Amino acid sequence: MQSGIIFGYVGLIEGIVTRIQQELGGKAKVVATGGYAELMARETAVIDVVEPNLTLIGLRLVYRMNKA
Repeated sequence: MQSGIIFGYVGLIEGIVTRIQQELGGKAKVVATGGYAELMARETAVIDVVEPNLTLIGLRLVYRMNKA
């Protein structure tokens, strides 16, 4: 079951990335974020960068931009 979950999500990622790149008409940089980002990136070649803390980095940038 664990293999099915992992490979199922990898298939979803690859399918979404393929569709988005077709719509854009070229390659897009794919950034994986979150707790399972590294695990998913190891199983597919479509992920270019792994940044597990992307949301926190973004929140810090928004805070700094709005800080008085």
